[in-house]
Amino acid sequence: MTDILLTEIDARGVATITLNRPDVHNAFNDALIAALHGAIDALGSDPAVRVVLLTGAGKSFSAGADLEWMRKAAGYSETENRADAIRLSEMLHALDTCSKPTVALVNGAALAGGAGLVSCCDFAIGVSTAKFGFTEVRLGLTPATISPYVVGAIGARNARRLFLTAERFDAATALDIGLLSEVVDDADALARSAETLVNDLLLGAPGAHGATKDLLAAVADQPMSKALREDTARRIAERRATDEGKEGIASFFDRRKPRWAGSD
Repeated sequence: MTDILLTEIDARGVATITLNRPDVHNAFNDALIAALHGAIDALGSDPAVRVVLLTGAGKSFSAGADLEWMRKAAGYSETENRADAIRLSEMLHALDTCSKPTVALVNGAALAGGAGLVSCCDFAIGVSTAKFGFTEVRLGLTPATISPYVVGAIGARNARRLFLTAERFDAATALDIGLLSEVVDDADALARSAETLVNDLLLGAPGAHGATKDLLAAVADQPMSKALREDTARRIAERRATDEGKEGIASFFDRRKPRWAGSD
């Protein structure tokens, strides 16, 4: 049996997660959700991992939820149904809060929950032929579990239209509304753009990446209060005292690369 999820880590600590159900356009069911959640947790806690890439096998990134799984779930008891939905919600949260920089490499269609996965990543690069859509209402459903991440990525106004019409849209539109960070011509260009981004990310300190993601979550949509100012002051004071902070400043004055970026 083919593994439904593939994970590779290169010598630099760049991990690639590949959704591997190409026969159903990488739609996720309970097994894939569990495997993806486990992989995200493992990579996020592995000090050797620096960056996490997420992509799909075959022609699609992900078509969202597997309809056979959804049909099965419709017959669950209320308790079973809610527990099943919570497992999906927890996987999305794990991806959104992963301590490592995450990059969605959108090699094809990203629909419904697939577009939700894109929204959870820090960066998203897509091929120009990729198609997107939040198609849930046409199945009598709602994009509930993905909604916080999608609204965070594209804004409430765009989400209102796209959630309610369930219209398909192209990569150029996805870039315009903020779902994608960059659009490239084809798979080769996708690989090259990913490599450029990865090289930039590897110049940053691993712990600083995690601390910055935590900072972003803490300050997003918060009023400029005294408590917020004190919290941000505490965060930078703590970072200055870390080994990474000291090494980064020392390497600047010594005109050398810091330890995490390799040595000359």
